[in-house]
Amino acid sequence: MTIALASQLREGTKKAHTMAENTGFVSCFLKGVVDKASYRTLVADLYFVYDAMEQEIGKLRAAGHPVVGPVGFPELNRRESLEQDLAFYFGEGWRNSVKATPAAQEYVARIHQIAQESPELLVGHHYTRYIGDLSGGQILKAIAQKAMNLGEHDGLRFYAFDAIPDEKGFKANYRATLDALPIDQATADRIVAEANHAFHLNMTMFQELEGNLIAAIGKVLFGFLTRRQRSGSTEAVVA
Repeated sequence: MTIALASQLREGTKKAHTMAENTGFVSCFLKGVVDKASYRTLVADLYFVYDAMEQEIGKLRAAGHPVVGPVGFPELNRRESLEQDLAFYFGEGWRNSVKATPAAQEYVARIHQIAQESPELLVGHHYTRYIGDLSGGQILKAIAQKAMNLGEHDGLRFYAFDAIPDEKGFKANYRATLDALPIDQATADRIVAEANHAFHLNMTMFQELEGNLIAAIGKVLFGFLTRRQRSGSTEAVVA
C-alpha cells in the first residue's frame, strides 16, 4: 500500500508551521521589520545547517540510499547561494568571521546524529527547510529587499532557485517522490515527528535572534508587532 507521506507531512506539521510563524523574529520579518545585524546572523546559521544537510544527504544520495537518495534533488541545494550572501554581509573573508550560534550548533548536531543512526529521518528535515524555502522564498526575498534597502541579488541569493524555473511542477514532482518512497507507516510517522522537531530547531534559532532585534527596534515596537498571533499557513514559510 502506498504511504501518502506528502500529505502526512503537510497535515502533521501544520501546528508547527503556525508556531514558527509566530516566533517574534519571524512575525516581525513578515511585517517588514528586519534588523540587518540579526538577519546576517541568521544567514550564517543557515549556512552551517545547510552545509551539514547537503554533506550528509549528498553522501547518502551518492551511495544510493533508497529513502534519502530520491529526495536529494541537487537543484534545491542552498550552500553555494548562502556562501554568496555571506560574502556580501561579512566580506570575502567571511569564513574567518562567522560561527554557528548555540541553537545552530544543536541543529547541526542533530542532522549529523540522525545521518548516522536513522538516515531516513533526514527526509523530515529536507521537507521542512527546502520546501519552505521554495514556497515562501519570493515573498520573503521581497520583504528583506525592501526592509534592508538591498539590490536585486545583494545578500538575497538564498531565495533564488535558478535551477527550478517551474516551481509548481517541481513541487508536484517532489510530492510524488515522497509518496513513492519505500517506507512503511511506522517510518512515515517517525519522519513526520522529525519534521516537527526540525521546526522546533528552527524556532530555537529564531528565538535566539530576538534579543538583538529588540535591542535594534525597542521593546515597545517589538511588543506591538508580535501582539497578535497569526492563524498560520499550510505551507512552510520559514525565513
